[in-house]
Amino acid sequence: MPPPATHPLAAGRLGATALVFVAVAATAPLSVVTTTIPIAYAGNDVPFVPLLFPALAVVLLLFSVGYAAMVRRSPNAGALYSFIARGLGRPAGTGAAWLALLSYNALQIGLYGAVGLLAAPILDNTLGVIAPWWMVAAGCWLVVTLCGLLRVELVGALLALIVLAEVAVIAGFGAANLLEPADGRVTTDTLVPTGIVDRPALGLLLVVAAFGFAGFETTAAYGEEAARPRRSVARAAVLAVLGLSLLYAFSAWTTSVATGPGQVATRSLDGGELLFELIGDRLAPWAVTLGRVMLLTGVVAAMISLHHTIARYTFALAREGVLPSRLGRTGARTSVPFTASVTQSVVALLVLTLSVALGWEPFTELYPWLTTVGGLGVLLLLFAAALATMLFLNRAPNDEGPWRAFVAPVLATVLLGALIYLAAVNLPALLGVPSRHWLVITVPCLFAAVFGAGLLFGVALKARSPITYAGIGLGGTAVVVAPAVPQQRSPGAHRPDRIQRSA
Repeated sequence: MPPPATHPLAAGRLGATALVFVAVAATAPLSVVTTTIPIAYAGNDVPFVPLLFPALAVVLLLFSVGYAAMVRRSPNAGALYSFIARGLGRPAGTGAAWLALLSYNALQIGLYGAVGLLAAPILDNTLGVIAPWWMVAAGCWLVVTLCGLLRVELVGALLALIVLAEVAVIAGFGAANLLEPADGRVTTDTLVPTGIVDRPALGLLLVVAAFGFAGFETTAAYGEEAARPRRSVARAAVLAVLGLSLLYAFSAWTTSVATGPGQVATRSLDGGELLFELIGDRLAPWAVTLGRVMLLTGVVAAMISLHHTIARYTFALAREGVLPSRLGRTGARTSVPFTASVTQSVVALLVLTLSVALGWEPFTELYPWLTTVGGLGVLLLLFAAALATMLFLNRAPNDEGPWRAFVAPVLATVLLGALIYLAAVNLPALLGVPSRHWLVITVPCLFAAVFGAGLLFGVALKARSPITYAGIGLGGTAVVVAPAVPQQRSPGAHRPDRIQRSA
């Protein structure tokens, strides 16, 4: 039997601009600027780091062509899961749904491992307090839990303010680097792909840079709550990709200007402190403190955004009977997925408690391991969604045309598949572990086990509850199954089976 009806998500509460901010917040852009860019420069294997981000933007924009066509067909809180169910079949859709829950939970919970380290210098310099990481994480968990129960338009406004502040800080720091360049001149050496490039390093950095965009695709999860969803959802995803690529490229270039192209590789060995060292040399101490505060705030905003995405995936799956129906309940006044939101908070708390009990190092184990798992999972989902989009749009053609229905999805599928291959080859480096570490085998097996379990569940659901199975990926649309009606025969009519037997 299908799950009982629930209060729907409130329509028309988010405009295209709000969706852009929600998607950008999920990527934690200031965190990418302070960590990914120094990692990319360290070692000087690939000198033209700023160009990596526009190159990846092209791949994601190709994906967004088919993504937009699918959203126009049917906005759905199930987002990529619903695309895959329609294009690759319902069992594959349930497998992708479980993989999506794993990936977004890993991304969100992994960020708790970073907040303690990010908060340490702020607490020490302002209050003279040194707090254990789990205490800071617990405070952030409480904030995320409370924000998960707010009306979505309030959350959108809050995330918009934080993202605007992050962008202002990144732009301000970049401008300071340009006003005081190394050696007194602004160079463009890192904007020109010259010299011999270490191909393995390039492949690794493409994957690392791709993780900086993880979250742009979450706009589809708010399709049922968006104003003019068939246009605003896809437009917001495109604007998020374009904005992030320009922001990252600008920051990477100005970093090389501030250090000097010949010194950027050496200075980048300082890692996440590089940006604050450069700004400390150029601006007043309060600017460094402001940057650290915005970095911490941006990570918390990413956790809030991902929390709401997870809640909507869970709501969509419960509404369709793939998860227990009680997870599909929404607040009568707020119209937020109340039960799904609380459940995600409980899961995060359990994982954090387990990590403390096991003695995991928050910034060297919890944070990189879980966020890498989450980023890889999102790449797999994008690849499956691109393939599913191509198959569905050509199996059920409308007015998309060859470019939207075939060419762009095929190119996106091939390029995303190449990124997944590069990620698999460089998995030990992404996880920061030796090649024989247990994680190198565990992570692919985890993906296969979760997807396989979801796929088998979908197959079993087809046999146990055909009506529920038929509704997978349809966003709660009622499914009518008409019983077969036997054909009426006249008394004197010949029966073909008797004719065959007598022949």
